Amino acid sequence: MTARDTAQMAGILCNDPGFHAFVAERTGQPCQDADTAARFLRAECGVRSRRELNTDPAAREAFDRLRTEVDAFTGKIPKPR
Repeated sequence: MTARDTAQMAGILCNDPGFHAFVAERTGQPCQDADTAARFLRAECGVRSRRELNTDPAAREAFDRLRTEVDAFTGKIPKPR
């Protein structure tokens, strides 16, 4: 994934019901829409806009870690031991 694709991937992730379930599990609050998911993602990555994921290396790294956690949660990859 190139740097400029990160914000687009974040937008796609925020519309994913599996991510909504992850957010609900993590926060203990319902997450049934992309806006709620986007607020969570921005907070987790330390950005005010998902576009910042394209230019801020630390935010992009945080997004990559978050995606790995989501992939493990949804069963796309094995959970770490």
